[in-house]
Amino acid sequence: MTSDARFWNKIAAKYAKSPIRDEAAYRYTLERTRSYLKDGDTVAELGCGTGSTAIEFAPAVSRMVATDLSSAMLDVGKERAWDAGASNIEFHCAPAEQIPDGPYDAILAHNLLHLLPNTDEVLQSVAAALRPGGLFISKTPCLGEARGSLKYYLFKIAIPLMQLVGKAPSNVEFTRIADLEAAIQKAGFEIIETGNYPVDVPSRYLVARKRA
Repeated sequence: MTSDARFWNKIAAKYAKSPIRDEAAYRYTLERTRSYLKDGDTVAELGCGTGSTAIEFAPAVSRMVATDLSSAMLDVGKERAWDAGASNIEFHCAPAEQIPDGPYDAILAHNLLHLLPNTDEVLQSVAAALRPGGLFISKTPCLGEARGSLKYYLFKIAIPLMQLVGKAPSNVEFTRIADLEAAIQKAGFEIIETGNYPVDVPSRYLVARKRA
């Protein structure tokens, strides 16, 4: 078990009870994402956590595959899916680069990419698992956009201290929007929609289509 799996397992129960920080931004990105999904779609969500987003989208698609490296998070997700009657969700314990057999019409990654040490590898796996023309939809806190501000320096000080005492995962990237978009394009995607929800510090919402 990796150190990050242990971290997320340890906080799963507390995480499941935590309120969404920006409900309006979360709901807006759910609506935008749902607008791209169709009844017959097979969809995967990477880093699904406790399953809340997968459960939201399950009624809109044919098959939902939800993965996370934390078995404790998935246990909460399975219980929530049962309670919601979301019988078309399959939960898999796996790191983001190990995507269960597709192909998929869409792959989602919300609040995940900034926590990965191997983003390029994961994006390559996403491209390989999608059908031609399939969609990759992500939302990524871009902490690097605060560079030069007081908030940026507070992040730079606070995050390593939190990691030292086990209050943050081992990898947190200070992602810049331009770098994120370049990585997605390099993996074989055309970006077709962007937005920042919330704006400060930007959480970059991206919809990208796999090139044929």
